[in-house]
Amino acid sequence: MPTIRRLPDNLVNRIAAGEVVERPSSALKELVENAIDAGATRIAVKLVEGGLTSLEVTDDGCGMTPDEMALALERHATSKLPDEAIEQVSTLGFRGEALPSIASVARFTLESRPQGAEQGWKRVVDHGELVAEGPAALPPGTRVRVENLFAKIPARRKFLRTPRSEYAACLDVVKRLAMARPDVAITLDHGERRILGLQGGEGLANRVARVVARELKDNGVAIDLERGTMRLTGIAGLPTYNRGIADHQYLFVNGRPVKDRLLTGAVRGAYADMLARDRHAVLALFLDMPPEEVDVNVHPAKTEVRFRDAQGVRGFIVSGLRQALATGDKRSAQTPDAGAMARWQAEPVRPEPSPALRSIFEGRDWSAPQQRVSEPSAAWRAEDADTMAAPLGRAEEAAPVAAEAREYPLGIARGQVANTYIVAEAQDGLVLVDQHAAHERLVLERLKAAGAEEAVKRSQALLIPEVVEMEETSCDRLEEAAETLAQHGLVIERFGPSAMLVRSLPHAIARTDPEKLLRDIDDDLALNGEALLLGEKLDLVLATMACHGSVRAGRTLRVDEMNALLREMERTPRSGQCNHGRPTWVKLSMEDVEKLFGRH
Repeated sequence: MPTIRRLPDNLVNRIAAGEVVERPSSALKELVENAIDAGATRIAVKLVEGGLTSLEVTDDGCGMTPDEMALALERHATSKLPDEAIEQVSTLGFRGEALPSIASVARFTLESRPQGAEQGWKRVVDHGELVAEGPAALPPGTRVRVENLFAKIPARRKFLRTPRSEYAACLDVVKRLAMARPDVAITLDHGERRILGLQGGEGLANRVARVVARELKDNGVAIDLERGTMRLTGIAGLPTYNRGIADHQYLFVNGRPVKDRLLTGAVRGAYADMLARDRHAVLALFLDMPPEEVDVNVHPAKTEVRFRDAQGVRGFIVSGLRQALATGDKRSAQTPDAGAMARWQAEPVRPEPSPALRSIFEGRDWSAPQQRVSEPSAAWRAEDADTMAAPLGRAEEAAPVAAEAREYPLGIARGQVANTYIVAEAQDGLVLVDQHAAHERLVLERLKAAGAEEAVKRSQALLIPEVVEMEETSCDRLEEAAETLAQHGLVIERFGPSAMLVRSLPHAIARTDPEKLLRDIDDDLALNGEALLLGEKLDLVLATMACHGSVRAGRTLRVDEMNALLREMERTPRSGQCNHGRPTWVKLSMEDVEKLFGRH
């Protein structure tokens, strides 16, 4: 019979390292968080081969004495919990496990010098064993170097990825922490290359734009909202500025970067009727709330959190995002596509002869006379469609425009191209509008305002309620969400330990298969913690209704109809994108137009 024994400290540390240190980026995250918690204003990160060979973090924080350094390398020793109130923790780290865990699986060099001390101190630990200790020369602060991660643990080393993949993970960690603290200057070097050079105190909007994408500042809306003790700040990209994967969604809770499914689901819900299902928003959101309202001690790497009032948090984020987008989403992602701009062709120009040659040959025909047989010239056949195709563009003389019309954001209609695109002149450039996509969004907003959304959600009772057998855990999830689902017209109730009874379906999707619908909703609940799928299906019904009721591409519009469409777009929320997240209009600034003609 196996006997119970106390594990030796080196094995305990290696087990703890398995939870905290999965790869170089995990170690880097812990070290940069320690530097921030130490009050650093400048942090320098250096990587070699994506951190597989070495990674180094240097800061100008408070530093440590030799005795504190020795204590820091013991498990569960930390300066971040002065008392036992762990629910009040405000630092990024608090468990005291990171340094001993990293030191047990790598060659670990710790150098530190407190502010005001004459010299620093160094401790070198190789896979859990202290191998060197003594004075060190360094400025006030701390420098930590991690070399040959998992070198003596081949079973772990072989699961690490290529240097390029590990570098990408390290870069993501640094970016997230850099956004969390725009007041801290951060540099990142990979080998001999400087990857990031961020100055401290540059402001949240500038820091996010520099880290995520420079275009986000021009194609996003600022968020600053409060509700009770919660505050939401950040930048949310316009729906037209989207990505194919959700790797550009950065979420922070009390300054801590997190990857939380509730927050991700809230973002998806906020953009639900503005983005296609396979497109994802680009944003950086910062949620601040009292520490006792959120539990950060639910994940070994502290990348997940748990909220006391999860539904309240989700509702705040969804309504906050929608409110912010309603103020700025009449805009579109306006930067012209570089590929499209490059395809503009200039008329080829015949090179002029030099001034000397021009004076000799000018005004005379020096070509040899040619004898040739030619067909008699054909008469002008303007009405022959084979000879001259109808032009794709059409313009009409516009009626006199009032002086205040110059201030219209989308300008005044000047014509129509291919019976699909409206050409308008604004005060600061040329506007092209996709008439079908624009009118589709306008019709959708009209349907919602007229109560069509409630009509779509109206329940239709089944003549014979249908029993759907499912796993007990799935039934538990659906039972918890039953009240929310009923608001969308889906009425269900528990029918024994492993079955659900479907009594009513939403009127708009009354012919759907109840079993398939419930299984899809259960998968959605398991993935996002929220039943977003049903709302998306109903939004799709409304979008289809709007599509069929909107102006079709290919329809000829009069100038007054075009102007009426432009004015309604300026008044309607979310008119900058269609129901699938594509832009309804784009603008060429006068500067862009002048560049096309070589005037700039």
